[in-house]
Amino acid sequence: MVSQTAAPPPPVGPAPPAGPSPARGSTAPAHAPGELAALAARHGLTVSGARPTLGAYVRQLWGRRHFITAFATAKLTAQYSQAKLGQVWQVMTPLLNATVYYFIFGVLLDTRRGVEDFVPFLVTGVFIWTFTSSSITAGMRAISGNIQLVRALHFPRASLPVALALQQVQQLLFSLAALFLILLVFGQYPQPSWLLAVPALALQALFNTGVSMAVARLTARTPDIAQLMPFVLRTWMYSSGVMWSLDSLLAGDRVPHAVLVALEYNPAALYIDLMRYALIDSFTGAHLPPHVWAAAAGWALVCGVAGFVYFWKAEETYGRG
Repeated sequence: MVSQTAAPPPPVGPAPPAGPSPARGSTAPAHAPGELAALAARHGLTVSGARPTLGAYVRQLWGRRHFITAFATAKLTAQYSQAKLGQVWQVMTPLLNATVYYFIFGVLLDTRRGVEDFVPFLVTGVFIWTFTSSSITAGMRAISGNIQLVRALHFPRASLPVALALQQVQQLLFSLAALFLILLVFGQYPQPSWLLAVPALALQALFNTGVSMAVARLTARTPDIAQLMPFVLRTWMYSSGVMWSLDSLLAGDRVPHAVLVALEYNPAALYIDLMRYALIDSFTGAHLPPHVWAAAAGWALVCGVAGFVYFWKAEETYGRG
């Protein structure tokens, strides 16, 4: 007699789909990029390191204002930490530059001829030019000089060039103390016009920050620009009337009118002239180009806003190369 075994009960639940079962170890089917984007949006996921909107970026930058201030102060303190004279070099560097320029241009080339109060004229130009050139030079190293920080932490990258520009403002305050002392020694005493130095320096600081942010993006992408920039700055300095009077140099018809206007409305020359007008008695309104305050404000606003937007547009690329 043959024994029969009972058939197994039917499985509970829905029947599996027809067709071959996936092999063990196989991966899930690939999704189209549009499906992945929709899936990420449905679950509130965002791209890592994506550039925020301009408004959100400004809010993030404002939220890091304490970091920006602390970073600028730390950089300023550490700048001359290895030197025995320490922070004294913040004042000595522009003073030594002014001394060299006075000997070469004032004495040897005799550019002081026809310029009243030549020493205050020269020292003011050197200090104010140094403010701009140092800000741009610091901006070149904003990303490349802090690349480990950029790759390690998530924060708005504009914090770095803004902090370095703030560092130059802090350094300028030390230099202004020496500048005012020199002005007193050479007979330039405080008067109400000295208050004009405040808006002039504020406009220059905004201009410097915008240019340094633009340079920070350029050098982060093309480091060779840092090798070219010293020649650009040197040419810019010579065309800004730091060591001589542009009025005396450009008198007559030796220079085409277009070149004359370009030199007069050179932003560095504008900020230098405004400071000379504020601090030096003999430098009167006759030495200023027409609409000088409007031109200085226009340069500051255009370069400040354009530099910031230009830097923000590459936010997601910093530290990726």
